[in-house]
Amino acid sequence: LIGKGVDFIFYPAVVYEKKEDEAADNHFNCPVVASYPEVIRNNMDGLKENGITLVSPFLTFDDRSALTKGLVKTFTGIPREEIANAVQAGLTEADRAKSDVRTKGEETLAYLASTGNKGILLCGHPYHADPEINHGIADMITGMGLAVLTEDSVCHLDRSEGDVAVVNQWTYHARMYRAARLAAVRTDLELVQLTSFGCGIDAITCDAVQDIMERHNKVYTLIKIDEISNLGAARIRLRSLLAAMREREKGKVLPQKPPKIQANVAFTKEMKETYTILAPQMSPIHFELFEQVFRDAGYRLKILETTGPEETEEGLRYVNNDACYPAIVTIGQILSALKSGDYDPNRTAVIMSQTGGGCRATNYISLLRKALKDSDLEQIPVISLNASGMENQPGFRISLKLANRLIAAACYGDLMMRLLNHYRPYEVVPGSAERLFRKGMERCKVSLVNFSFREYKRLIREIVADFCKLPVTGATKPRVGIVGEILIKFHPDANNRIIEMIEAEGGEAVMPDFLDFIFYCVYNPIYKAEQFGKSKRLGYINPMLISYLEIYRKPIKVALEDAGLAKGRENIYGLAEKASRLVSVGNQMGEGWFLTAEMMDLLDNGVNNIACIQPFACLPNHITGRGMIKGLKELYPGANIVAIDYDAGVSVVNQANRIKLMMSIASNMEGNTVSDLEQSVKPLQQTLLDGSYSLT
Repeated sequence: LIGKGVDFIFYPAVVYEKKEDEAADNHFNCPVVASYPEVIRNNMDGLKENGITLVSPFLTFDDRSALTKGLVKTFTGIPREEIANAVQAGLTEADRAKSDVRTKGEETLAYLASTGNKGILLCGHPYHADPEINHGIADMITGMGLAVLTEDSVCHLDRSEGDVAVVNQWTYHARMYRAARLAAVRTDLELVQLTSFGCGIDAITCDAVQDIMERHNKVYTLIKIDEISNLGAARIRLRSLLAAMREREKGKVLPQKPPKIQANVAFTKEMKETYTILAPQMSPIHFELFEQVFRDAGYRLKILETTGPEETEEGLRYVNNDACYPAIVTIGQILSALKSGDYDPNRTAVIMSQTGGGCRATNYISLLRKALKDSDLEQIPVISLNASGMENQPGFRISLKLANRLIAAACYGDLMMRLLNHYRPYEVVPGSAERLFRKGMERCKVSLVNFSFREYKRLIREIVADFCKLPVTGATKPRVGIVGEILIKFHPDANNRIIEMIEAEGGEAVMPDFLDFIFYCVYNPIYKAEQFGKSKRLGYINPMLISYLEIYRKPIKVALEDAGLAKGRENIYGLAEKASRLVSVGNQMGEGWFLTAEMMDLLDNGVNNIACIQPFACLPNHITGRGMIKGLKELYPGANIVAIDYDAGVSVVNQANRIKLMMSIASNMEGNTVSDLEQSVKPLQQTLLDGSYSLT
């Protein structure tokens, strides 16, 4: 388009598709589909150089009124009635086109039934229909004498009960599940699923489609279509499938009625008294306090404190290896604990958080249940900790009293984390900050048992005062912010102890508050209510909840500011406003817009060095993290930002090298202006980007 001289491009970001399957849990678009225009706008110089306007509003297709409202806001010069008529005409045409596709699918199935021929249901993403992407695999299949059908041409014919062993939350993939159920019961239809490298969602869908096919005693075939044009491997897979089809027909192997997916094991009220509840680690400081609060509430909660290579290997054995690294880490940690002999599997439950958003983290619990089943531990109840009512467990309930203590524990954790990270790099007596930290943590635990807000405020002031008395050096060290995916950011075993590495390289680690992520989760429904026509109730209640949370955080802000330890940090509304300079607040999958906002807030508070850490295949975070670095450096010329991937197969040495190079740049910049260092730092930054730097 740039090459053709176009001066205006409309490329909307569509978060919600039209809900096509009423049995589905949700109807999100893929995180990349929903936010790719953001990356284009912030990274393609050709737009600015050629004076091209790129308009990319966040829209929804599941609510005609909200869609019309969004377009009216975008195209202010066009009358509302005209836009409303255009929306109606567009939706009508979309329905007509879909009807044409479905009619052709029905005709093809009728042809197969009347002729005795066979067909292949070629499932994939919409972009797999592009010959440039699929390299002509459909032609290859027809060349073998087989008909080819797409999932959207036949998925409407599925008449099954619709059970699927995952959270069914993406529209395109819901079509796949329905189409797979149709193929699974027909003798004239087999299924081939196409995936592409790096598609994190397919780590979920592949397992789900395979489960559907195999429960019906059908063959599941997966082909990864990537940039290469050589289809030799794909040809071999298809010939193998064709041979299997002939053998099964010869042996009269028929589809079978699948066993029903077992209902999830409930955590009952009786279990609360006798069951140990295992929780994977995320943030050691905060979770130590959370464990205390849950135990005081009568739950026998046990935080699995540490994890290592053995636990990761255990996760890799039972979780799709293309799944999110945090899922592999946490599930591996849980399985290792259950198999250690330390816990009775018949008196143990597991708890895990569940976001309910478009990120695949919503499906961690599905991955965990599959891993437990494959380990012959499916009797273990899995408790979903969520605020969206996704699953209800009769024996687990967050009362108002418990919620208040958890909020206080999160605030205490943020305070202790800030103070420890701030003072430890400058302590005169080695270990003195850690000892003071431990003393403060024990006082926080005591406070949480018989909690009073007056005692809470007093203790915060006393802890801050104690740290202010700690003997410290007068050294000036580079401050390094750590942002990214929440588990990788806070879990020292998952991030290979990045804080220790930064301190060893002569820096001070600055970790944004854990509670900020909670604010982000509470804020998002407010935007959705306004922009997407979602729950008006949450749009009304959540601002009050934000105000309530701020009551707990205010004493910490005041104490730190009075001690000269922190500038005024933005509240969640201020963070959303900051992020809007680069990305839309509609980016709500993964850490979404909040990740960009955290980096901007750090830069505004003088923290110019940032490590943006995320799992390798965390697609939404690559958009609002790595994808925003260019835009951030244009807004903040002194920014020194490095993006670091974490995964089971990523080299720790490479991670360390990137951190060391960032620290080298930070040390050079300390005490100098950007103009003084512009020429000397630029080669180092380029080396950092191309990954060729090594200090080993």
